[in-house]
Amino acid sequence: MKKTVKLLALAAAMTVASAASAQQEQGTWLGTVGVNKITPKVDSGDVSAPALPGTKTDVGSDTKPRFTLGYMIRDNISAELDLGLPYKHELTGAGAIQGTGKLATAEVLPPTAFIQYRFLPANSVVRPYVGLGVTYAMFQKERGSGELTALLNPGGPGVTFKLDDKWAASYQIGGTVRINDKWFLDASVIKTKLKTTAHYSTGQTQDVRLDPLAVNFSVGYAFKGLNF
Repeated sequence: MKKTVKLLALAAAMTVASAASAQQEQGTWLGTVGVNKITPKVDSGDVSAPALPGTKTDVGSDTKPRFTLGYMIRDNISAELDLGLPYKHELTGAGAIQGTGKLATAEVLPPTAFIQYRFLPANSVVRPYVGLGVTYAMFQKERGSGELTALLNPGGPGVTFKLDDKWAASYQIGGTVRINDKWFLDASVIKTKLKTTAHYSTGQTQDVRLDPLAVNFSVGYAFKGLNF
């Protein structure tokens, strides 16, 4: 009886170990939910003539929920799709017009697809990874303020503008920490090389390099599904 109990205990332990090792092996799906803060690192050009020289802009940060779905193509190679809600950013004056306050607001939805390399074996408690991806930044709900009108079209109708949607390269470094055979924690930093152009209703334009830095923390769940 004692030998039987020991064998059963050993089999149970081996089953648990096997389940744990399967969390990020080939054929596993990885879903995460968390929060993501995007902080643009702005290098703004001037508004085209006849605006004042040095008429630049800065862009504030925003934090929103983030959702990802990943698939382990191999034990060390995965694909990931990052989704979420639109980020709302405040545009303020910079350069010669620094201190003028809020000039506008704009929303951006930046879905991103990554190919990742995950270090260490699939059963490791901690797995760092790096990723290379592509982002499509879709801008929407651009709204100018009274300050923008006073700057670009004083005494005239309210100024509106549109930001160009753009493709951009993204780079990722992160890591996961296994909680058990299904649940894990995930954190990553993503740098995107993004440049766009603002087109104002006055006929003026402005090139803006945004190059946002994103920092995110998530809780993940690993599961088996259809294999490719």
